[in-house]
Amino acid sequence: MAIRVPPSLPYHPLIPWRNAMHHAPSTLALLGLLALSLSFGAAAGTATSATADNANAAGWHTGVITSGGEIHPVPKGSSFMPDPKATYKVVFAMTRGSDDPSKVSPAVERVARAVNLFTAAGVPLKNLHFVAIAYGAATPAMLDDKHYEDAFLVHNPNLPIIHELRKAGVDIVVCGQAVAEYKYQFEWIDHDVPVALSGVTTITELQLKGYALMQL
Repeated sequence: MAIRVPPSLPYHPLIPWRNAMHHAPSTLALLGLLALSLSFGAAAGTATSATADNANAAGWHTGVITSGGEIHPVPKGSSFMPDPKATYKVVFAMTRGSDDPSKVSPAVERVARAVNLFTAAGVPLKNLHFVAIAYGAATPAMLDDKHYEDAFLVHNPNLPIIHELRKAGVDIVVCGQAVAEYKYQFEWIDHDVPVALSGVTTITELQLKGYALMQL
């Protein structure tokens, strides 16, 4: 089954076009206060430390989220380390899709990395109040596996990370307006991803409650 983009929408790299797979490079850049920290690594797979005596020789590892979000230790004494006693409230605006539908969306990957970075630095999961809302080119990543495979002829590679994020306490939601714009049925969205009224209203509501906005 091919899903066509409505004429009023710009071309999205993750949508089949006339039964052929075409992928346009993403033009969205990473924005927001946490962008720099997400570009670095921290911690080994056990998420016990964000620093290392020999950080250059340390490898990339996952952490609390094991299916994605690799991180890398930084030298001891590095700046702007998270406070293990603090509470962090962040809303992630996930707008980037993958150029290759068999690969994880960069936006989903970076939400996983955020969880792994903060927990590697000693912040407990209970102190992380993270909400990630998908819209724009990230919308297809929220499809259940059946409808993703119908559209792209591959299994949805985002679902293992999404399911782990949910188990870790991260709220993953999708913009209802984006779902409708893509001509998706709401029932096609994965069961772990609630549908929100919109990205605009969700982000506005959370920012009024003190959440920092991280654009992905």
